[in-house]
Amino acid sequence: MRGTTRTVAVAALSAVALLAAGCGNSGSGSDTETTAGSKTGGEITIRGCNPQNPLVPSNTSETCGGNVLDAVFAKLVHYDPETAKPANDIAESIETTDNQNFTIKIKKGYKFHDGTEVKAKNFVDAWNYAAYAPNAQGGGYFMTPIEGYGDLQCTGDGEDPCAGAGKAKADKLTGLAVTDDYTFTIKTTEKVSNLPVRLGYTAFAPLPDVFFTDPKAFGDKPIGTGPFKLDSWTKEQSIVLSKFADYSGEFKAKVDKVTFKIYADADAAYNDVLANNLDVTDEIPASALIDDKYKSDLPERNAQKETGVIQYAEFSPTKVDPNVADPKIRQAISMAIDRPTIIKQIFNNTRVPATGWVSPVVDGYKAEQCGEFCKYDPAKAKALLAEAGGYKGEKLTLSYNADAAHKEWTEATCNSIKQALGIECVATGVVDFSTYLKQLEDRKMKGLFRLGWQMDYPAIENFLAPVFATGADSNYMDYSNPAFDKLLVEGAAATDPAASNAKYQEAEALLAQDMPAIPLWYGKTTMGWSDKVTGVKITAFGTIDLASISLK
Repeated sequence: MRGTTRTVAVAALSAVALLAAGCGNSGSGSDTETTAGSKTGGEITIRGCNPQNPLVPSNTSETCGGNVLDAVFAKLVHYDPETAKPANDIAESIETTDNQNFTIKIKKGYKFHDGTEVKAKNFVDAWNYAAYAPNAQGGGYFMTPIEGYGDLQCTGDGEDPCAGAGKAKADKLTGLAVTDDYTFTIKTTEKVSNLPVRLGYTAFAPLPDVFFTDPKAFGDKPIGTGPFKLDSWTKEQSIVLSKFADYSGEFKAKVDKVTFKIYADADAAYNDVLANNLDVTDEIPASALIDDKYKSDLPERNAQKETGVIQYAEFSPTKVDPNVADPKIRQAISMAIDRPTIIKQIFNNTRVPATGWVSPVVDGYKAEQCGEFCKYDPAKAKALLAEAGGYKGEKLTLSYNADAAHKEWTEATCNSIKQALGIECVATGVVDFSTYLKQLEDRKMKGLFRLGWQMDYPAIENFLAPVFATGADSNYMDYSNPAFDKLLVEGAAATDPAASNAKYQEAEALLAQDMPAIPLWYGKTTMGWSDKVTGVKITAFGTIDLASISLK
């Protein structure tokens, strides 16, 4: 969720250019604390939250589980924690001459936590498992570009679309083939110019042979390839990791043990950092952002950085709530939200008003894609709402997960909508993120619901395809626009980065017409830590770089 390359010919691009095509900027602001006086070993604690699903890489598409898996699994590609620039990790080389046929060579001797060696088949088997629809893997969508993906999908209806005539035609992707123990090939259905950039995402992690003997047991205690191995997971309480002594990569851990302590709200975690009962929190509550209180609370023990994160208020699918089906109503609601004031009063200017659906930190970002619909204008909002025939519902709900700092800003957003449009708007909390996502998956939420998007890999495409493409895993709005989907395909096929970005920008512009989700603000991640640790870094993805932290 969230860097040694070899040069090869790729339509006049080198492998370096391929990997750099989707890279973003590191943002601004201090993101490190001096490591002077640090030591190796010891234990640290970090704020965690409840993973939605068992910890299988291809079925984890949210940050609560993703933050853990990023430490537990190394992938073919590693993203620089500060810049997100990709470079090879398990991969020895990624080569292509046409952006459609790729040869992957992996390094010899890379070990899983059970001591077995990582082989080419561990990637191919994992990706086939992810793509095979009956396995119901949320991250299976990321295998879509690989040839044969369609034959692994189910076509039936009802509660079991894989039953009867709807069964998948195949269980293996024709576009994957093992050449030898350390080499495999990928063939994509269409040209995919940024495929190497994508391969550092969690869904592309390898799986050891033992996974396939008992996937359920594996999900409770995954066996990965990363600098940390998972020791225990006590549901609702903690997830404990320890340093993997035989870790094969270049990004070794400094501490011996990391405990993710699961909190029900951001204030409790923050107060524990103040009391030195928690070493790092990756979320500062709204109460501590006012007048930069966190800076005086945690002098020399805080950091802030612009990251590849965006916050949305998304609309329920039409079949769930027809009252928000008209794009004009959606556009009016967007124009009724006073982003600058909310950011100033609630976030103390630690966010940036969004002008589109793509984060400014990635290459290809284009400002003002949302146009007037992301500008606060109560008069125009009222006129547009009237043109659409008004809002027919009794009230508009804005749902959020209550285990993070969303209460204040969702209430402020509802107040802004109510004042501008006269619509009764109510912010409604759901106990935790896991429960929240389950309700979204079951299409039980009406009106608006808040979701943030943290980039999986540094590319403009990642802010569009996984969220807004027809049938995409994170498309909880059930948004579908054939013209949008077509532009995504054309953007992926373009060999020139500028031409590719232009197609994605065209696709993004369509979102302003349809407004399936309201862009609210771009992320600045703010963190705080205890006086016991040093070397705390905020990655370009807005996460904690666990490998850099040490005890003083």
